[in-house]
Amino acid sequence: GRQTHMVFFLHIPFPTSQIFRELECGESILEGMLHADVVGFHAFDHGRHFLNATKRILGLSHESLVGGLIGVRHGKRVILVTMSNVSIETNLVDAALQQPVVQSHADRMKSLHSHRIILCGVDIAQRLSGISLKLLSFERLLTDYPLWRSKIVMVQKCLVPTSRRSDEISTLRELRFLVKRIQDQFGSNVIDYQEVKGSSLPIEKRLALWTASDIFVCTPIREGLNLLPLEYVYARKHPHTAGVVISSEFSAVSSILNGALRVNPFDIQMSATLLDKALIMTMEEREGRRARDIEFVSSCPSLKWTKNVLRDLKEAITAAEEDDDHIKIPNKDIAKSIAGFLTRENELNFSNADKHAIHSAYKATNRRVIVCDFNGTIVIKEAAGKYLKREILGSSGIKPPDAVIKALKNLCADPCNTVFVVSGDSQVNVENAIGNIPGLGLAASNGACFALPLREGENERNWLSLDLGVDWEVVKQCALPVLAKYTAQTNGSFIKLTHSSIGWSYYSSDPEWGTLQAAHLVLELEQELSKFDVRFVTLKGVVEVVPRRLNKGLIVKKILREVASRDGGDGVDFILCMGDDVSDEKMFTSVFSFVSEMDEDYSNVIPSPPVIKSTDNFVLAESRLFDETPSVKCKSIDDSIYAFTITVGKKPSHASQFVHDAKDVADILVTISGDDLPRNRSMSWDTKATKEDKKGFFE
Repeated sequence: GRQTHMVFFLHIPFPTSQIFRELECGESILEGMLHADVVGFHAFDHGRHFLNATKRILGLSHESLVGGLIGVRHGKRVILVTMSNVSIETNLVDAALQQPVVQSHADRMKSLHSHRIILCGVDIAQRLSGISLKLLSFERLLTDYPLWRSKIVMVQKCLVPTSRRSDEISTLRELRFLVKRIQDQFGSNVIDYQEVKGSSLPIEKRLALWTASDIFVCTPIREGLNLLPLEYVYARKHPHTAGVVISSEFSAVSSILNGALRVNPFDIQMSATLLDKALIMTMEEREGRRARDIEFVSSCPSLKWTKNVLRDLKEAITAAEEDDDHIKIPNKDIAKSIAGFLTRENELNFSNADKHAIHSAYKATNRRVIVCDFNGTIVIKEAAGKYLKREILGSSGIKPPDAVIKALKNLCADPCNTVFVVSGDSQVNVENAIGNIPGLGLAASNGACFALPLREGENERNWLSLDLGVDWEVVKQCALPVLAKYTAQTNGSFIKLTHSSIGWSYYSSDPEWGTLQAAHLVLELEQELSKFDVRFVTLKGVVEVVPRRLNKGLIVKKILREVASRDGGDGVDFILCMGDDVSDEKMFTSVFSFVSEMDEDYSNVIPSPPVIKSTDNFVLAESRLFDETPSVKCKSIDDSIYAFTITVGKKPSHASQFVHDAKDVADILVTISGDDLPRNRSMSWDTKATKEDKKGFFE
């Protein structure tokens, strides 16, 4: 007969394997779940608990399947384990928002709490909802920030479903005590507390509350998928002003809403600090955070979610029928042994960069080139991980601290210096961050496009690009459908397009799930793009497709050759090149390659790619960027050449020296620019610095 395929999707957290050890029927429950063809969860944490339970209780192992999915082999069957999310039914919300009663309720609430900023929350009156922790954080906010006492109000709705009477009675007793204590100390107007019988609030009242409130606070200590934060984001879509969602990191929704402020509800002080951050957040940042979530919230109703789950099921069944049901990750023993050898050699020969030695060499020279990477070098880049969504990711909207900006300005002002920042980000983000520094050259998309330093009287940068022989529009047409599929099944991931690269970022996703998806994404892209002259670069939390010839070393060598050709070919006597990850390694090797080719015949060197004008009305005064032949042939230089190649972090590298972090890079730039270093070293971009600490670059 016809075989029936089943999907079992759990919308609540899956417990750890230890719980099943303590249950008499724990093994039977797991085996019952394995009768389904697909077992789905909302977060990788929940799926990982399931995988651990099947391994520790039933002795089953899991493996990687085609398409980046996970399979548990049980007998002759392979059960798929998937992670995907469903959003709200936007058509129902839109219809409810049109009802006059919603606006009238919202106006009544605003009138009741006139001249106060409204923080809202709707939670089940049970211990796992974490309402008491929310109230304690609110109390700490009012204690530590007295200015808010007359400006804010917490509207807290507690639902009483009577499904767990004992829990609800004890929770309500505690909540009433905390509410009374807060009102006695700070006044009755700071909290609007209400207990509502039932398991839900009518949609009209919910939407009225969302419309009237500026901040939504949800602090459960254990929770599955709660759609209320998603409903709040959607209710405050354009043209409404954007609100702020504060979500517990223990809730499934924290892995969905990338624009939410994530909080550990047990950390009362940090929770109060985040409440203050939400209250003072600029409208620009609020809209930016809303923009990161509104697309998913608006476009993933239950119908689309069901189609995604069934698509995964169909792909796995098809792959099994073709006897290609799994692809093992290659054995890494050899690579590990090589990495271990390089690490040991690196420990012996790698030296920590001495900023004073660099400064001495800087003062002794007068034909200098300084090249720095952006993200991770002059701007701190947090490692890809579970908590990374607390801050805005990448270089979008992030600028170096004031002291680094000042140091770059001082260096660019010296006519003996040529200063470039080479980034893997888009030219728009790079230009917005540091494009206003006069005399600073910019290179974006790993050097595929670049802008010469602004001259006196110029207000707009003119961009050039390297001709790398790839029709990038055709590459996009083939790659984007594959990337869209992996983006749909990996919460927090997104596609990043630049001038000559296509990136898939999984910084915001669960680190283990994102890494697994990235490995399989590369396999599929290699097959789809095999006819194009491209390669794949796997960085920290990002997979990039770039032209095979593209690397940051091309633009670095182009800059060095151009500077060396000035004044009849006087060459370069000081080179400082700094970067932090694998994409910067080619910058280091290009520096040494340039030094070795100085005073060499042009026919003996590899020419740089041709340069194309990206701006139609741009007329380049000097032609040496287009004809680099005289750039290589330089006068003999008897003086010493100082070449400092520095990587951020002690690791196997082509760089000759290392610094520990981006703070050391800042130290070097500030030192050689002639500024004095403050006594304490901690940077103003440190997230834990106090308000007083943030007045300058260093604490």
